[in-house]
Amino acid sequence: MSKQESVANILQKYELNCPESFKTYLPTILRIHRIHDYLHQGLDLVIEKYALQRADFAVLMTLRREGRPYCLSPTELYCSMLFSSGGLTKVLTRVTEAGLVTRIANPEDKRSKLVKLTETGKQLIDKLRHELDICEQKKMSVLAESEQQQLNTLLEKLLSAWE
Repeated sequence: MSKQESVANILQKYELNCPESFKTYLPTILRIHRIHDYLHQGLDLVIEKYALQRADFAVLMTLRREGRPYCLSPTELYCSMLFSSGGLTKVLTRVTEAGLVTRIANPEDKRSKLVKLTETGKQLIDKLRHELDICEQKKMSVLAESEQQQLNTLLEKLLSAWE
């Protein structure tokens, strides 16, 4: 796989050939996009060791952060996932077959089944989250703690424009 052109090089070309774009928010947006790509690459490196896909990770992480009993309806799960999954039914089938979740009767709606994290799924997602934390902390360590807090505050403010 060939290495992507650096954002610095892309921005140099914009500044030279499209100066009107360069003077706007474009540099920030390009950097956010590239960091997003790097975060996904880091996630992929960790989860592929466990034969998981991003959507599998999203399901497990969403159930884990809900707290005990780590259980949601498919609709609640879909609405709570950080990463969207177009084919949630296929994902649920895959993680159920892997023994990471189980489907249980929904006491409030006999026509549907709830999705519940198994102990195996909980142990796996805790291990994955720990591995990701180490990788992400290493990358974030280029910023001082105060800079990390400032970045978080600014991103929260920016994100509020969409959410």
